[in-house]
Amino acid sequence: MKIIVNGAGGAMGKVLCEIIANSEKHEAVAFCSMEFTTDKENKIYQSIKEYEGEADCIIDFSHHSATADVTEYAVKRNMPLVIATTGQTDEEKAMIKSASESIPLFCSANMSFGVAILSCLAKIVAKAMPDCDIEIIEKHHNRKLDAPSGTALLLADSIKSVKDECEYNIGRHEYGKRTKNEIGIHAVRMGNEVGTHEVIFATNSQVITLKHEAENRGLFAEGSITAAEFLVSKDAGYYNMDDILA
Repeated sequence: MKIIVNGAGGAMGKVLCEIIANSEKHEAVAFCSMEFTTDKENKIYQSIKEYEGEADCIIDFSHHSATADVTEYAVKRNMPLVIATTGQTDEEKAMIKSASESIPLFCSANMSFGVAILSCLAKIVAKAMPDCDIEIIEKHHNRKLDAPSGTALLLADSIKSVKDECEYNIGRHEYGKRTKNEIGIHAVRMGNEVGTHEVIFATNSQVITLKHEAENRGLFAEGSITAAEFLVSKDAGYYNMDDILA
């Protein structure tokens, strides 16, 4: 599979490029990043729009602000697109949805299959314990820009799908007890933490804790490649981890 790596100069982009370089099944045909100076002989491009060659799929690990450029390019070239960035605005989310009407598009706030399983389990517990208090704690490195993480919001959205009355309380502060239907969401930023997500369900008599810890960033890159492999045989549409696990 021939892959365009958008955001190749970032931390996740570098991990993805290394995994592809060690793969016998895949090839990176273009390394795109605003940090680069275009060098077509070495397949390096400052903008994805500069690459005119063949490719089977685009994997985007750049930044949510690049949503307009990457979706426009993918639609124009009729290429499947895996978006692995987080923090999209409502306008950018609308761009993604619009692009999925023309191309197969995979979008997930977290490319880990472990997190996808965690999301499924969280829904089961939330449905089985309708009166419990629910808290989400996420931990990431001190360089992460968005808070709470896209994954924490993904988990909260999964719970809300079975408890529609839930409301999010992000970064609880000041005085006042928690409300019955709130989901508390807390962001911790420290050191070189790769990513830990914990969902806590508590009643007056028992506590259930679901937790996922990422040991290194490789699992996200590997997940994006699996998503690309899944996507290239699909018709136009919007896909996520639930579709792979189904």
